[in-house]
Amino acid sequence: MEYNISQIVTDQFSMKYLSFGNGRKKLVILPGLSVQSVTGFAPSIINQYKCFTDDFTVYVFDRRSDPPDNYDIFHMAEDTVNAFTRLELSGIYLFGVSQGGMIALTIAATYPEMISRLSVSSTVMRMDEKRFDVIRKWIELAEKKNSTGLYLSIAKHIYPIDFFEQSKDAFAEIAKIVTDDELANFVKLANGIKGFDLTDKIAQIKCPVQLSYDEDDSVFVDDPASELKKQLGSLAGFESKSFNGYGHALYDTAPGFAEWLFGFFEEEKVGIC
Repeated sequence: MEYNISQIVTDQFSMKYLSFGNGRKKLVILPGLSVQSVTGFAPSIINQYKCFTDDFTVYVFDRRSDPPDNYDIFHMAEDTVNAFTRLELSGIYLFGVSQGGMIALTIAATYPEMISRLSVSSTVMRMDEKRFDVIRKWIELAEKKNSTGLYLSIAKHIYPIDFFEQSKDAFAEIAKIVTDDELANFVKLANGIKGFDLTDKIAQIKCPVQLSYDEDDSVFVDDPASELKKQLGSLAGFESKSFNGYGHALYDTAPGFAEWLFGFFEEEKVGIC
């Protein structure tokens, strides 16, 4: 399948994105915190979301390539919305995971007119010190330029143990090509999660919301899904599902996840992924 990797360049920032599909509707995917650009994994992403390509044009956005110091989730959301505007995207079907879920929630609360439907996975509406503990360890590894330790720690925390054991050598190989600039940017983006709190704004979300989570998520503890369900559960069209046993990266590992996501965004075609 044909796809494009492009870059938005403004006076304030540059941001890479992947696009594919030919549909009228616009699906935007905001991935989680990453060491390297997600555009490097384009074939895998396209295969994962191939059932969307007839009805949707899919956009997958990186974070900005040159994050400043003190770059928090609210600034990430602002830059991402500016990218949407540059591409003249509206009526967006928005899917965000982990850090991307925080950004997606912020966008839906701050710019509700832009979003038709919202799905978030393995994410939080507020980040306290306890929930930040795992990310803090990743920051320490990145600051020490221990890319192998960082990749293995990320993989161990986000994937089921059997998947991690089968794949850890591959993650160690990928870590060998990580650059110092990528590690420095990772530290800035990871630090941007600290103190995130959307509690006072989350009620501004008006669109239907879908929530997915693993109750034993080893990255974000203390049951953040319950907080989101309490805040968003009264919205028309709200739905949630636990994918227990598939880890923080359940959106990559749980069988049938893409089908479930597609069913939420395209209700009349449930089950055809």
